[in-house]
This record gives sequence, structure tokens and C-alpha cells, in this order.
Amino acid sequence: MNQKDTAANTLADTQALAGTDLRYYDVRRKIDSLVPDGFKHMPYLCRVFAENILRHQADGALKDQHLLTLAHRHHDRDFPFHPARVVLQDLLGTPALVDLAGMRDAVAEAGGDPSRVNPKVPTVLVVDHSLNVEVDGRVTDALAHNMRAEQNKNQERFEFLSWCQQAFDNLTVLMPGSGILHQINIEKLSPLIQHQDGLAYPDSLVGTDSHTTMIDALGVAAWGVGGLEAESVMLGRAVWLRLPEIVKVNLHGKAAQGVHATDLVLSITEFMRTQNVVGAMLEFHGEGVACLSLADRATIANMAPEFGATAAMFAIDQRTLDYLLMTGRSVEQVSLVRHYAEAQGLTLTALAEAHYDRVLDFDLAQVVVCLAGPSDPHQRRPLHALKDLGIAKEGPLPETDGSLPDGAVMIAAITSCTNTSNPRSMIAAGLLAQKAVAMGLASKPWVKTSLAPGSQTVAHYLEAAGLMAPLQQLGFAIIGFACTSCNGMSGPLAKHLEAQVLAEKTHTTAVLSGNRNFDGRVHPLVKEAYLASPALVLAYALAGSIRVDMAHAPIAKSKSGKNIYLRDIWPSDEEIDAVVAVSVKAEQFKQVYDKIFAFTKNNQTKNVSVLFPWQDDSTYIKRPPYWAAQFSSIGGFEHMRALAVLGDNITTDHLSPSGAILPYSASGEFLLGKGVSAQDFNSYGTRRGNHVVAVRATFASHRLKNEMVGKEGSFARLMPDDQIMRLYEAAEIYLARKQSLIIIAGKNYGAGSSRDWAAKGVKLLGVQAVVCENFERIHRTNLLGMGVLPLTFMPGTTRKTLELDGSEIYRIDDMPGKLSCDAVLTLRVQKTNGQMLSVPVQCGISTDEELHIYLAGGLLPRIHKEYLHS
Repeated sequence: MNQKDTAANTLADTQALAGTDLRYYDVRRKIDSLVPDGFKHMPYLCRVFAENILRHQADGALKDQHLLTLAHRHHDRDFPFHPARVVLQDLLGTPALVDLAGMRDAVAEAGGDPSRVNPKVPTVLVVDHSLNVEVDGRVTDALAHNMRAEQNKNQERFEFLSWCQQAFDNLTVLMPGSGILHQINIEKLSPLIQHQDGLAYPDSLVGTDSHTTMIDALGVAAWGVGGLEAESVMLGRAVWLRLPEIVKVNLHGKAAQGVHATDLVLSITEFMRTQNVVGAMLEFHGEGVACLSLADRATIANMAPEFGATAAMFAIDQRTLDYLLMTGRSVEQVSLVRHYAEAQGLTLTALAEAHYDRVLDFDLAQVVVCLAGPSDPHQRRPLHALKDLGIAKEGPLPETDGSLPDGAVMIAAITSCTNTSNPRSMIAAGLLAQKAVAMGLASKPWVKTSLAPGSQTVAHYLEAAGLMAPLQQLGFAIIGFACTSCNGMSGPLAKHLEAQVLAEKTHTTAVLSGNRNFDGRVHPLVKEAYLASPALVLAYALAGSIRVDMAHAPIAKSKSGKNIYLRDIWPSDEEIDAVVAVSVKAEQFKQVYDKIFAFTKNNQTKNVSVLFPWQDDSTYIKRPPYWAAQFSSIGGFEHMRALAVLGDNITTDHLSPSGAILPYSASGEFLLGKGVSAQDFNSYGTRRGNHVVAVRATFASHRLKNEMVGKEGSFARLMPDDQIMRLYEAAEIYLARKQSLIIIAGKNYGAGSSRDWAAKGVKLLGVQAVVCENFERIHRTNLLGMGVLPLTFMPGTTRKTLELDGSEIYRIDDMPGKLSCDAVLTLRVQKTNGQMLSVPVQCGISTDEELHIYLAGGLLPRIHKEYLHS
């Protein structure tokens, strides 16, 4: 039911909202009528979900049933959730819109009305993932240079997005240079409380990026989904949920002097991974919350996917209201938020008696300055312990004869929404730069330095503080307003440095203020990547190597030859706070976003065809095949072969890389064959609108470890031929043989981002099922959305206990006859020695809606049929 339909719904559960001329659905009164005193025990998210049900569910009996599910915290019953809006970033949003354009064609060819395929809820796409750091922050006019290169390489993509802006209703596209989606979302897009037709209600959304959770810091219920699920919401369908575990996280104490928001979040990430909050929704409480600015809370909420959590919520308090004013929201809007939060019980104080499934405690005071790496965000490394951990070495960085030092920092990037959303973190980096320049320090010449803020406002307040100049002097001029190195868009290293790295086999590193540092993500020639605060990133650019003991050894020498230690240039909390207070202003945010949205509005017209004019020779945009007959039926589960046997922590970067395309890869060779030069390859992520290119990127990570092969890279062992070859080529042979495939894996399969191509590619390679120890939530959903069956081993059973090496033949009994939510199925494994194993596995289908989607062959075929029969 959309918002217009709400007017026809009963208003019996609404009340006048004090201090306004609006009404609202009174969750407290309704819940307490069903369960006496039930409302006060409901967590924040349950209150938001309950309001959503009251507003959208017309059937009284069904409405009460869903509300009782929330009031009693039943974890085995489904309920619907209708997000108010959808946000898309371009690497996942573009393929989602390609799907909608393709669905229009499929509907038209089946005799339906293609114009009905249209977003039903407001949707915003921000082009923020396609800017490559072609030149670094040492180059004059780097920003303009990089944006020109982005425009030239992505012209076909941008033309398609321009068509989408005009052809689809309820869609706004913010073109390159606007900033990063999540930062724009929290600084501008969310009103926190919406109102329409005299009714006030909470903002809510889903987004095609796992870090959509950043907006949770405002108290907005939101999380990342794959492009397929986003498409479903865009087209007006509910998200069907089973209430996950809701965990209360008590924050105690206050951060120590010199500790930044990044240190807090890396420490919390490490802690949460030990507490197994995978799939849970977190709500933060305790006196420590009051000590955190809204930007600090956003830094924490942004990293929820790295915890494994679905959401990381903060209730509404005075800091929330202050942030809304600081970012340019109107006094009237902030007043509405305050009145609504108080009436609906969405304030922190109103949650004092709420009941939770579990309670965790974390002491902010015990956090120390740290970084995380070399390949996972939860690998926290205290700065003072780097030498003991074997990362840093004793003494200063030794002088070299021109060769690169061991552990050379090749990339130092202040980038990503996680930290560039935080004025305090950015000001700290600027102050460190100012002190370093005053002492005559410089970034090492081999370090590729860059500053890519997530918001144009960052440039305004750094300029106002007089800190842009020293940053530029150290090579940290602004090179773009986009997600760059964090997303693998680090650009090329200087040719002589690339040659040197390859010739000397240097152990290279990157240090970035991002949220992801998975194997091979940042740059193909970087062996390790570390996450750090913006100020610490800059310090490593001065030091030049990860081997420098930052806590105890000098990092450089001053103009006079004096040893300079990190403590000599590290700004105090008082210095940082003083500069933030005078430099960050509401008018900066208003000026930036008024200009961006005025430009967008002026470039909107409605004069294009309903159907997209596909170009056969395009290597960026191609009509998708998901409505062909072979995609709308469940594949065979007899005589399956393993395409890959994989270990723990297989990320979506392993499954579908988004960074540089190498010439000798399957995608690279295909592009070369189409006449695309290597310098114009762009990235895997930017080419996901063409399934022919994107399928060749599946499992294309050069850091993939297929246990069937015994070496790193995108390789498979073709069976029963027992031949090692490129994985894509093996899959092609299997497809020609009509051989069904299976993937076997370990823990945390599909960790990382919400990219649906990690599931689309698997489907297109012929994989029917994935069996692992446990899935990350978003990837499991994406697999189901593509008609791939997710299965998990029972506790205590793994590929290792079963001694699986991929030479086996697999089948799943009674499919699809015995398929149901959470059903236990039997995986039959026939080994080469004739031994037969019967292995119980649990079906990863969690809701009735997911079951219907899977049985339809996937989400896109299901929606297609609905358009033809409604």
C-alpha cells in the first residue's frame, strides 16, 4: 500500500500530534490495547515497524497478528515492512535500473504495458562510485582532471542514467561530483520524520549499499539490500521480515584524549565480531551515547556491515536535533521531529524499560589509537603494539638506495563515507598537516596521496579553518567528491613504481580511512591494506612504511634535522574542538545542497521513449537475460559438480570484484576483443550494466583461494577431466555439458557489500546451490533473488570434517518437493572412492515470501509475472 492508499485506510489509530497540525498513528495506544503495558517493553525498531504496519495494513485481523509478533518478539513469524524510500549508488543502482529497463521490454513483448514498470516510492541514485584516482593530490587541478576522465570513460553509463531520470517517475539522479550517497543521505535527504496528506510518520529506507546503515545514527530504520531487493521495494512491494535478534549495546565511559571516531569504530567492530551479532539489529544505549556527537554515531552506524549486523540504531535525542539544525534543516522540521519523537516514544529516555534479546557492554574509555588490517576491518591493531605484533620494526625507517622500503605505503587515501562524514576527524587531519608543514615535513615520494571527501561541505569547512593549504602541500588536495580507494578505485601507480614493485617484489601496503580493506580490493599491487583515521593516514604518508613504529619511533626529520614523533604533530582534543566550533556552519550545508538539487531539477525533462534504445555494441549497458525460460525454473539437483571449494570469510569482493580489470583476466580479454584498450577498461563495478562482461568477473579476484586448485587466482579444476583452468572457462564447459554446479564454503560466506552481481554471476555460471557454514544476510537474500539455493551445514559439520576436495558428485534429495522455510534437506555426496555420505543441511529460506520468490525462479521472473497478471 502506498501513501495515497493510506488515506483510505482506517484512521481509528491516529491522534493529533501536539505542537503541529498533523496526525500520527499512535503505536503506544494500539499496542497497549493488545498487550497491556506492552509498548514500554518494545525496542526502538519494533516501535518503528509497528507504526509501519498500522499505516500500511488495512486488514484488521492481519494487522493485529503482525503487531503481536512485534509486541511478543516472535522470531518465527513474518511481517511486512514498507520503506518510505530507496537510495542507490551507481555501481549497484545502475544494474538495478538496467533490470527495470529490461523488464519493460519483457512486459511489452508479453503484451503488457511497459510504462507500468516504474518506481512507486521516491528513489534517489547518486553517482559516487565511478571516480578513479587517475592523478593524485600532488597534481594541480587533480579534481578537474579526475572528473574529466570519469566523464569520458563512463559516457555510456551516464547517458543511460540520464534516460532513466527522464523515463522513470519517482527517480532522482545526482550526477558525478555531488558526494557520497550515505553522506548526502544523512546531511540532506532524510527529514527523519516525513509527512504527507496531514499524516506524520518516520522516515525509513533501504539502499543498494551495505553501509546504508549510516543513517541509523539519526534514528532512521535503514539497511543495505541487494539491487534485486531494492528493485522490489522501488516497485512498491513490501520487504518481508522475520524479526531478527535485537541486541542492546550499552556504551560506557568516554573516549580518552587523542582517540578519534575511527579508533572507536574499529574497536567496536572487533568486539562485535567476537559477540556474533551476524544478522542482528543493534540499539545503542548508556551514558556513553551522550558523549558521542551525531557524526561519531554515524561513523559507528556506517560500519554495521563490518560487525555482521543488519542495523545499528541510535534513538533521537538533543544531539540529533542539533545535527539537523547544523546540516541546514529548517527550524520547523526540527520541531516536527522533536514533537513526533516524544509522542511516539522514539527518544532514548522513552526506551528505559525496553526488553532486548541480548545485552552487550562496551567501554569507550578503554579504546586506544589503532588501525585495522591487513585484510579485514575487524583485525584491530593498537598503535602501541605494532612492534610486538610484528607489523612495525624497531628504530627509524632505514635510508634506501632508491629502492622501496619494506612495507612501503604505496597509497595513503583519506576517503569514504565512514570518516569524511565526521568534521572532527577531518579537522584533526588538517591540523596534523598544518603542524607537519610548519616543521618542514613532506609525504614520501612513492606514496600516492589523495583526499576524496564524501561531501562538498568538507571543502568549505576546511577552507574556513585555513587547513586546505597545508593538506595540499602534503599531497592531499581534493581529487574528487566520491568513494575512491575504499572501493578499489585507487587508480594507477606511477609506471616506474609499478615496475619497481614487480621487479623488487616489495611488500606493499595501503593505508586508508575507509570501511573495507579486503584482499585485493584497494589495488592489485598492494598486498596489505590498513584502515585508520584520516589523521593517521596522513601520518603514514609522512612515514612511508607500515614498518615504522608510530607509537615509539620518529616518523620523519624536521628541516633542522630533529627527529619528529607522531606525538609532536598529533592535535589535542581541545585544538580540534575549537576549530570545529568556528569553522563548521549550517549555511555551508545549505549552500552546497541548494546548488546540487537546483542543478538536478533544471536538467529534468520527460521527452524520451518508454523503452530504452539498447546498443548492441555497448560494453557498458546491455539488455539483461533474466526473463528467458532458463531463468524462471529451478535447475537440477542431481549429479552436481563443485565449481569451487572455498574457505572462511569469502567476501563479495572475491565473488564479484569492483576494482581494476586486468588485461589477462576473462573480462579483460573480452574487452580487448571488442576493441577496448586496456587504459579504457575502467573497473569491474562500472561495467556491471553489461552482464556479458560482469559474468566474466564472477570469482575473478586474483586473491581467490579455490581449495580444489592449490594456488591463488580465478582458477577451477574441471572434473572429471581433472584439468586446472581459468574458472570462467571451466564454467563455460560445464554449461555446454548442461552440468549443474554447487559451491562449497566455510564461515561468513558473502561477507562485505550488498552487490547483487555476487549472486547474479553465480547464477549465470550455472550454480544451483551454495553450501557453507553460515551466510552474511544480504548475500543469502541475493542468492534467493536469483533462484540459487542457500544451504548451511549443521553445527559441527564443515567441508573439512567431511573431507571434501571438490572431486565429489553431489545431489540434494527431494527437491523441490520437501522445500520449506528452514527445512532440513539431505545432501548426498559421492566420493571418488565410492563412499557415499548423507549430510543434513538446513535450507536458507527464512520467510514465506522468500520461498515464493525462489520457487518462481527468482525475484525478477516473479515480478514480471505479477505485472502481466495484475
